[in-house]
Amino acid sequence: MKRWIDLDSMMGAVFMGMVISFTRVTPEELNRAEKDHEWASEFLWKVDELRPDNPEAYLDKAWAGLEFLLGAADASIEFLMDGYQIDDDGTLFSWGVEHVQGVAKRLRALPWERLATHYDPVRMTEEGVYPNVWDPEDEDELEYLKGAYETLVSFFDATARLESGALMNFSF
Repeated sequence: MKRWIDLDSMMGAVFMGMVISFTRVTPEELNRAEKDHEWASEFLWKVDELRPDNPEAYLDKAWAGLEFLLGAADASIEFLMDGYQIDDDGTLFSWGVEHVQGVAKRLRALPWERLATHYDPVRMTEEGVYPNVWDPEDEDELEYLKGAYETLVSFFDATARLESGALMNFSF
């Protein structure tokens, strides 16, 4: 069963790229965001100013490649399905404290070296895994995924330790 969506064709001809980022929020901020997505969007623009050391994870376009690797390793995280959508256009999702802690635990148990064994650029290309740049001859792509994975693990670990939730932003 093919799980990957051909996001390129879904987005049409004018296409800058789809990126995912996570921002740590307190349980109170998460509750407010779930009730008022406009507040949440504005908050995300100001959070760096309000809390310069706030944990964040910018996955850039690596998110679908990470989903592929995580699924192949039986540690599936589906970024666009696992959170709770809080806006009408599907760009803002909340991840509760318990969910963050569960993801952090799963990620801590999965070292990059084990995850990297599932890297299969031919299969990823055949399945249309976004951003469709997978080349068996290019080692930079695996390094790109490694950096994004380390960012993701660090974010979820720090956010879980702070007993916080997360807002995930999906930009396209």
